[in-house]
Amino acid sequence: MSEGPPTPNLLGASTSPYLRQHADNPVGWQEWGDAALAEAARRDVPILLSVGYAACHWCHVMAHESFEDDVIAAQMNRDFVCIKVDREERPDIDAIYMNATVAMTGQGGWPMTCFLTPSGDPFYCGTYFPSSPRGGMPSFPQIMGAVTEAWTQRRDEIDAMGQRVADHLEANSSALPLSDVGLDDRLLAHAVSTALDDEDRTSGGFGGAPKFPPSALLEGLVRWTERTGDDAAFDAVRRACSAMARGGIHDQLAGGFARYAVDNDWVVPHFEKMLYDNAQLLRVYAHIARRTGDAFARRVTEEMVEFLRRDLQVAGGFASSLDADADGVEGSTYVWSPDELISVLGEHDGRRAADLFGVTEGGTFEHGQSTLQLAHDADDPEWFDAVRRRLLEARSRRPQPARDDKVVTGWNAMTVTALAEAGAGLGRPDWIELGAWCARSLLDTHNVDGVLRRSSLDGRVGAPVAALDDHAALVTALLTLHQVTGDPVWRDEGLSLIDTAITAFADPDHPGTWFDSIDSDLITRPRDPVDGATPAGASLMAEALLAASALAKFGPATRYAELLDQTLARAVVLLAKVPRSAGHWLSVAVARVAGPLQIAVAQGEGSPGDLAAHARAIAPGGSIVVAGKRDSIPLLDGRGTVDGADAAYVCRGTVCGLPVTDGGALLAQLA
Repeated sequence: MSEGPPTPNLLGASTSPYLRQHADNPVGWQEWGDAALAEAARRDVPILLSVGYAACHWCHVMAHESFEDDVIAAQMNRDFVCIKVDREERPDIDAIYMNATVAMTGQGGWPMTCFLTPSGDPFYCGTYFPSSPRGGMPSFPQIMGAVTEAWTQRRDEIDAMGQRVADHLEANSSALPLSDVGLDDRLLAHAVSTALDDEDRTSGGFGGAPKFPPSALLEGLVRWTERTGDDAAFDAVRRACSAMARGGIHDQLAGGFARYAVDNDWVVPHFEKMLYDNAQLLRVYAHIARRTGDAFARRVTEEMVEFLRRDLQVAGGFASSLDADADGVEGSTYVWSPDELISVLGEHDGRRAADLFGVTEGGTFEHGQSTLQLAHDADDPEWFDAVRRRLLEARSRRPQPARDDKVVTGWNAMTVTALAEAGAGLGRPDWIELGAWCARSLLDTHNVDGVLRRSSLDGRVGAPVAALDDHAALVTALLTLHQVTGDPVWRDEGLSLIDTAITAFADPDHPGTWFDSIDSDLITRPRDPVDGATPAGASLMAEALLAASALAKFGPATRYAELLDQTLARAVVLLAKVPRSAGHWLSVAVARVAGPLQIAVAQGEGSPGDLAAHARAIAPGGSIVVAGKRDSIPLLDGRGTVDGADAAYVCRGTVCGLPVTDGGALLAQLA
């Protein structure tokens, strides 16, 4: 090792609130970049990479225990170049080193702690390490000491390990193979039945604890039901959505959903609230409300939009998350005891509320406190609304969780799509306007000289370039806004962006596969087609291509359709083998096998828009629905009104029916 002063802490100017949380650490943190790697090579020391995110409870714990400790920080600064990464800002780096962590330890999670060679090859990885030995775990200083000893005494072993792991990562980022199985209803029926085999029919959802909202899969199952009338699939959706919305994972006072439940029955959440979860769930609940007219699903939808407005809307879009903790205590903002309810509501209403919300003397959480659940609707809606207002007002005086104000392109784009679909389907133009505001903010702030960026903070855009999922989700959002507003600007912006994404992320050697990152200088270029907490970039790209293939002019539309089919052909193996991890793929595949279904409503001068509104209310999910004057857009070329009345033209792929002028006839064609 060469001597030399370590770099001071450089995180103060970051556009990531998570990194700024560490700006006052005595650790010489740097952001990921060439300068940090070059310093490690110059000093001949390993890189200590720490990855987390603002709403991560154990990230805070490790920060307080170790990164704020002067002695531990001195060891970190002396023996390593210390790099801090916000996984939400750099999902590519997170993906690479999480794969390495799982390969080395069999499990992953955050905080993630990796030791790398100066070239970026990982040779030792883990997650949380305590500041002192605990429960059989070595301390963080002991881990660092062992790494330093190996680095100085057994360097050849370190280099060999790093190369083996790098080779493993490269091998596991290869393209999905093509399958001999075709994409058709038979494959989709298999995917659906296989997923349903894992349903928890008692408590709702899929698999066991911890339970995550299966948002993408639920949307796919709704679309499958609309295509086939499969009641079993829709029953599973309703069980899951009812259990989640009535459980402790759902904020019964303020709307919005926590990230996951630690138990099987959705009672106790991990209290952080993520924008991406709420965007996807908004889409699902709005879809159910539109399809069934279910009043409870509509109320959940309305409250989620209000949660977005009140708690997450910031300058430039919607914030990334709300923390799980308040003043270092997890869940303290949200839980109640019977006595606390009585103190706010009085004896009679307090006990009545405790019974309704499942707040018991023993508690469902910690220290005799309970999360709020809603086993059944209140028999007096006015009383219920008044109680919720009073409790929410009282809760607002408690310490509140911190908010990560970072605006992430892809998560905001998914929110735009959900708002636009919900607004169009449920007759709420104000929701469409909210989505349009967010989309315009993204284009104005995140599109810098034609290069889309990943995130911004307080209107200041960050340096990381947007990933595949950012580009693809924003394309879908823009094309959805075009459909519900008729404004060609959204279409033009969306089609321009999809061309940029194709150039930047397509793998020319394996048509239909996509790299997740534009950065080819990492030790491997990540490519993960599996849907997780958010849809895979590739499945989002498939959704964008589907919309573009229907909305673009003939030549480009043909190209987009070919790319769509090549992309879905790669997903066949996922739908066949791991359908629970291919929920968004299922959504897109169902829409593609259905045609895709296209409804173009030709409108005359002064049209009231009733037929178009009806079409948007009854069209199956994934349909393309547009309205406008004859020849105003490609789907209306040569198509006009009939006898002066608005006319709907329904096509499935390249097969079209006769125009219809009333809602009943349109419904019959869709059936």
